[in-house]
Amino acid sequence: MSLEQALHAALDDEYHARATYQAVLDAFGDVRPFVNIVESEGRHIQALKRQCEQHGIAVPSDKWAGRVSAPESLKRACEDAMKAERENAALYEKLIEAAREYPDVQDTFRSLQAASQERHLPAFERCDEREGSSGGDGGGRGRRRRHRGGAG
Repeated sequence: MSLEQALHAALDDEYHARATYQAVLDAFGDVRPFVNIVESEGRHIQALKRQCEQHGIAVPSDKWAGRVSAPESLKRACEDAMKAERENAALYEKLIEAAREYPDVQDTFRSLQAASQERHLPAFERCDEREGSSGGDGGGRGRRRRHRGGAG
């Protein structure tokens, strides 16, 4: 696998994650942890774009934006996100090896893999537990941003 292929695979995975988590937000409102993690995915994308630019590699377009549907429940969204974050870690294992001649890219891949495993996955596990205890009926949705008249 070339460096270009590795960076493009990482970007595609991050684009897909961002689109998926945005679809959940569109369907269920500004729920945790999706509201925080969708922003994190945006930062991951920017880090990968910087690596592409530093190595003279064209940045692929986002083919996922607006093309992913949310699952039928927030419980299912949490379950799907846990699976996706585990798959993300496995992907980065392959990409780290593919980028062995590029320590700067390996560092970026390791950082993104750590964020996925140490922050995102535990947050989605808590989401799954919370939704499981609510019967998955929409309780325990986290914070929702709503405009309420007056201060606040």
